Amino acid sequence: MTATVDSAGPRGGDNEPVRDVRTTLKRLPEVARRTVRDAGVPSGPPLRLTRRAWQFDALLALVLGSATVYYGIDNVGNVVVREIAPGVEHVMPRPSGPGGLALMVTLAAVASGALALRRRYPLAVLCVVTAATLATPQSVLRLTFYAFVIAVYSAAVYSPYRVATLAALPVSVVLVGTSGNSVTPIVPNEYIALLILAPMAVAAVGLRTWKLRTDEGRTRLSALQREQTEALRRAVEHERARIARELHDVVTHNVSVMVIQAGAARKIMKTSPEQAGEALLAVEAGGRAAMTELRHVMGLLTMADEGKSADGRADSADTAAELAPQPGLGQLEVLVGRVRDTGLPVDLTVTGPPRPLPPGVELAAYRVVQEALTNTVKHASGATAAVTVEYRPDRLRVEVTDTGGRPGVGTGSGRGLIGLRERLAVYDGTLHTGRRLSGGYRVEALMPLEAP
Repeated sequence: MTATVDSAGPRGGDNEPVRDVRTTLKRLPEVARRTVRDAGVPSGPPLRLTRRAWQFDALLALVLGSATVYYGIDNVGNVVVREIAPGVEHVMPRPSGPGGLALMVTLAAVASGALALRRRYPLAVLCVVTAATLATPQSVLRLTFYAFVIAVYSAAVYSPYRVATLAALPVSVVLVGTSGNSVTPIVPNEYIALLILAPMAVAAVGLRTWKLRTDEGRTRLSALQREQTEALRRAVEHERARIARELHDVVTHNVSVMVIQAGAARKIMKTSPEQAGEALLAVEAGGRAAMTELRHVMGLLTMADEGKSADGRADSADTAAELAPQPGLGQLEVLVGRVRDTGLPVDLTVTGPPRPLPPGVELAAYRVVQEALTNTVKHASGATAAVTVEYRPDRLRVEVTDTGGRPGVGTGSGRGLIGLRERLAVYDGTLHTGRRLSGGYRVEALMPLEAP
């Protein structure tokens, strides 16, 4: 026997949520407490007032206070007579005597004077002006009504306590709005049209100002986008030039050395096989060094996972090469040794106490020696070279000289020296090149250093 269950039970259908009235009632106190707590939390930073804003508010309070005080003095002891029906008049006396005068002057001064702080303490000003308006006799409600309108506007615009303001505004408006009567209205009938047209004019001016600011914002946004596009283009060009310099330095030096050693091996292969084998080993070492440095350069362009094999594991040799640091002054002996293997005598001299340098400075100094020796190998066959690295307290000096020799095939494009100048300029360094009076060529690089 199979039992059936009616799906249309108290839940009202499977797709309708279950509503527990008791749970909702339990949540009401928590919601109320959260609302009260949030009422005292500002929704934004406090307004920073300028001197002009302070001056305007003070002037507004002074002008409105003077007008309302004059109104109160002028109406002390007057009697308001209104015809509420044909033949029926309503008489309402206004405060009189010294007490009445003091009351009206005090109310006018308090309501108008509080407006001087309408931007700094807008919610407190609203409370003060509302209390003064409620304390004003019905026959002279105009005494504080205009200050109340300004206080309401200021609270709505400038108060950072949005929850408290949204709760206080309706209460104040309802209390003051119900305080008048048909006999002595707050606003005279002849001013009704003015009160309608004035907000319309203010709204029109605000709309125009908003439109102008929107157009200015769009213009600034377009200019900012153009600046960002231009900055991105310059950054791409700078990175492209940097990578081109690295490729030039790596490929030119290593390939030049390999070509010379391979040519020497070819010439002596039949007569001196052992020496030819050593030259080929040097070619192999130069090729491995070139591949290692090229991996550093190409790492700027390739993804990080390209060195992984088919099973997802990185090749150990490639990983070790990628993790190896960029060449620096500590690898000058290896560099000079490779150049000596081509048949170029090179003397390496280091003066001054060596000390740790930033990686970029060391790489720049290494590239200077590398480029200068490459040019010597290519364009001064049979010369001798000297490399001097001098550690000074305030700067690093690198000099490469050669004695001159037989010119090689072709002439250089000068791009290598230009790249060196650009590289050194990043570290405020300078490059000096030129022929020596005694013959040969000289390359000198100076890079400022921080005091040790």
